[in-house]
Amino acid sequence: MAITCDVAILGGGTGGYVAAIRAAQLGKHVVIIEQDKIGGTCLHRGCIPSKALLRSAELYADMKDSESYGIETDGVRLKFGGVQRRKEGIVEKLYQGVQYLMRKNKITVVEGIGRVIGPSIFSPRSGAVAVELPDGEMETVVPTHLIIATGSRPRHLAGLEVDGIHIMTSDHALHMDELPSSIVIVGGGVIGVEWASMLNDFGVQVTLLEASSQLLPAEDEEIGRELEKLLKSRGVEVMTNMKLLTDSCEIVDRHVSIQIEQNGESRSLSAEKLLLSVGRVGNTENIGLENTDVRIENGFIAVNGNMQTTEPHIYAIGDCIGGLQLAHAASMKGLLP
Repeated sequence: MAITCDVAILGGGTGGYVAAIRAAQLGKHVVIIEQDKIGGTCLHRGCIPSKALLRSAELYADMKDSESYGIETDGVRLKFGGVQRRKEGIVEKLYQGVQYLMRKNKITVVEGIGRVIGPSIFSPRSGAVAVELPDGEMETVVPTHLIIATGSRPRHLAGLEVDGIHIMTSDHALHMDELPSSIVIVGGGVIGVEWASMLNDFGVQVTLLEASSQLLPAEDEEIGRELEKLLKSRGVEVMTNMKLLTDSCEIVDRHVSIQIEQNGESRSLSAEKLLLSVGRVGNTENIGLENTDVRIENGFIAVNGNMQTTEPHIYAIGDCIGGLQLAHAASMKGLLP
């Protein structure tokens, strides 16, 4: 039999579970459909694990510089396996907390891959969700209102084949078993700058590339200039106003080699790894939107000020609607529908 509910939420990330809790507090029967783990990108592949790594990197850099504070240390060594275990422990503790909130608020969590379906025997209008369960069986969730909160994923560049080993996104970098000796980071936005700072503190030789005229292109020019100055003072090689020649990318002797153009001149770069941090794209494909009248604009779901799509009973929140792709922004949008 189908599961009927007041509100179904497709995606259990920050926006999704906050919306679920709020709806439950208002007395609604709520179902979350999640194909991975409750908590989404922020908890498992973004904010939380990266900040845990940043703290370890900061502490390691401070300890190496302790003599400038009048503190002598002997034999400071980095055990990256321990750094990763600390990060995973923090994530797991918070994950258990989110699971507790689901139980406390009597929210049903259905684990599986959900796709929105059109009018059917289950409902005369679109908005029901067919869920493929881990065992291959199918379940159907039929809500009065549907909230799409499918999040986003790292953007790839044509010509650069991401293998998760030599050419990575932030998803892969978070799970490195050991640090590389050198890395080229493509993209000087917030994610690229964060990784450049972190890996530099860990002792990795970092080259940071940005196609526009400054780091953090969305911020004021003065901020980009100051950040570039600070990173360079710490030994990070920063190159702006450059063009990446993706067709030149090769993997030779376990190193990534790629050419760039800057100021009319070509240059070849080589590093143990290459990290792509060129933004994120909304997860709007393969979720059944073609079975609805929901409108997509520039790869993101179009919504009004109340987070309603072009089908009034279907809402969308978080990264999949574009705009500020931040956890707290998704949370606030989750309180609106």
